Amino acid sequence: MSVPQLNDEHRGEEILAVLDTAFGELLAADPAAFRVKFRKMAASAFAFYRGTACLFYHDQNAENAENAGNAGRGGRTYSGPYLDDRTSRVWIHGDLHAENFGTYMDSNGRLVFNVNDFDEAYVGPFTWDLKRFAASMALIGYAKALSDEQITELVRIYTAAYRERVHALATGAKSDEVPPFTLDTAQGPLLDALRDARSLTRFGLLDSMTVIRDFERRFASGGGAVELDAATRYKVLAAFDGYLETLPDASLARPDSYRVKDVVGRRGIGIGSAGLPSYNILLEGHSDALENDVVIYIKQAQTPAVSRHITDRAIQDYFRHEGHRTVISQRALQAHADPWLGWTELDGAGQLVAEVSPYAVDLDWGDIDEPEEMAQVVADLGRATATMHAAADDTSGESLVPFSTERAIDAAIAADEDGLEPLLVDFAHTYGARARRDHQIFLDLFRNGRIPGL
Repeated sequence: MSVPQLNDEHRGEEILAVLDTAFGELLAADPAAFRVKFRKMAASAFAFYRGTACLFYHDQNAENAENAGNAGRGGRTYSGPYLDDRTSRVWIHGDLHAENFGTYMDSNGRLVFNVNDFDEAYVGPFTWDLKRFAASMALIGYAKALSDEQITELVRIYTAAYRERVHALATGAKSDEVPPFTLDTAQGPLLDALRDARSLTRFGLLDSMTVIRDFERRFASGGGAVELDAATRYKVLAAFDGYLETLPDASLARPDSYRVKDVVGRRGIGIGSAGLPSYNILLEGHSDALENDVVIYIKQAQTPAVSRHITDRAIQDYFRHEGHRTVISQRALQAHADPWLGWTELDGAGQLVAEVSPYAVDLDWGDIDEPEEMAQVVADLGRATATMHAAADDTSGESLVPFSTERAIDAAIAADEDGLEPLLVDFAHTYGARARRDHQIFLDLFRNGRIPGL
């Protein structure tokens, strides 16, 4: 990977400009939330990398500018190794780093370990997902004091597993030959996460967020919950009614499930949700029993970082708003997605709606330290990445990507079978070093009061 050589002062100005484009309006509206977000990002190079997908795609766009392809469908098709008119137009996760994997309960009631958090999902070059993951492994490996050779091996293992799974899917492997990661098939830390998720209960989640008063469940005060005035509550409930119209018919089998019991406001202060208004709604659930109540959230969806560098009008025009984009993308990329997943509008902004799941456990790298165990995990994550890319194509029910992505990717890799591993290894080391330096530059900007608005 060729990275423009900038001195720290120039790179600092570049970082400030990218952050302003990505977060300026939200930061101006809620600087306190961004102080929390940026302090979390300051904690480590990996935390900084997690919070700056905007900078990553800014850099990818700069790298691709010299290889820009021909305009197609009113927009720009990116070129470069393994990219053509199809493989530069694949549904991608958009923020595929090593911690964006975890457990969820699918619509069939099965606990699955897979890619999660689709807030940044869009359509673009499939290699951008692979590069973002590879650089994240370089950062994790560096933080765990792995040698460059050990980091190289992990990236190679991830790439080989991705390649093997894509080829299997492209050549017609049966579903039982490429099973999902479940309690029956997962191993190691993935199985540990699934077992942890299985030990959780809906009652435990409800007990942490609600109380029972007069034989009915209500949200508890405090803990980040904000009581709504009558006008705001009315708007949220109207948005909820709009959300119901976006659900599949199968999710509406028991209308009583959607009886609203309570509504509260919340304000996101995490790395990915700083400044975004959100709301929790307590619903009846699948039975009258109090332990089966369901909490859903309505959250203003954000503009995905990658979309600022993909100017294809056909892609832009496909989505009604960012809430619609997030949900359609997740349904395309994730087989048997959350049955409560939908979208709506509130105050003119697109909203994502989903369940606050009691069964969500993220992959925890804290205790994954030995290279042998890390190798097993990254191989599984490579397979999960390939399965995700293969899901969102002409069989997904969406017309935006009207071809078999696994066959397109398989053919592109086959044209240079030996080039993908060194490409990703080089990128991992080069961009990992850039991210570590950028983190230090960001730290100095932040602590010296150089970030406008803070």
